Amino acid sequence: MTDLANLVTKNLPQVVNGHVATYIPALAEVEPEQLGIAIYNLNDGKISVAGDSETYFAIESISKVITLLYSIETLVLDFVNSGAILMTSVIKDTEDKSAFEQILNFTREICNDPQIKLNEEIFKSEQKTGDMNQSLAYYMKAKEILKVDVEDSLTTYFKQCSMMVTARSLANFGAVLANDGIKPWDNERIVSGTAATFTKSLMMTTGLYNASGIYSAKIGIPTKSGVGGGLVSSVPNKAGIGIFSPPLDEVGNSIAGLSLLEDVSKEYRWDIFS
Repeated sequence: MTDLANLVTKNLPQVVNGHVATYIPALAEVEPEQLGIAIYNLNDGKISVAGDSETYFAIESISKVITLLYSIETLVLDFVNSGAILMTSVIKDTEDKSAFEQILNFTREICNDPQIKLNEEIFKSEQKTGDMNQSLAYYMKAKEILKVDVEDSLTTYFKQCSMMVTARSLANFGAVLANDGIKPWDNERIVSGTAATFTKSLMMTTGLYNASGIYSAKIGIPTKSGVGGGLVSSVPNKAGIGIFSPPLDEVGNSIAGLSLLEDVSKEYRWDIFS
């Protein structure tokens, strides 16, 4: 059996080669020397953990996968920020729940973690420094692509990025995707098999920003990263993986996290191309 604790110890020194996301002030304050992993094995239903697997951190761009799944029947878009903002705008307030409350509840359910909540400090930090996202939103409004209130959509988007999750939360989420959209802990379907397959394809091709192609070849597991230091991976029919380590490489992926994921892929022989 693979010793995850040893793999965490091996890869933790990689944090010195990256930097936390300083362009978001609240994320700049996160302790960099952290690395944690959780793996949900579909074969036996057990979760293996090591390192900082229970530390809560900002989900950031990983939330795009969740809102995609929540709104996929209405609109299908890619993981770029303009698409994510537009996708968020598809989710409408209801009489009893705001768009963000719907996203939060769905995130808690698909991650099997009722403790997931909004971090107000990170939200305000995102809102204050999100000039690029605001520019994209107003550009789409000017082009009549975004047909709802810009500020409402941006507020929901910044809030969804500021939800706090753990590596264990993300392992649960990855396991749902790996299990064809069915929650393995209660065998209830939460998303369609088609949505799960489509999402894994997007994760494989665009989930790691400009390094997606490189890591598709190196690691071979559908993965989505966030600048909060998180990684969610889904090994079809086998496992969900959640990883957390804040220091990022030059394109915005967790540097120690990807190194650890590469080792896990080799140890478990989980490269989907093998």
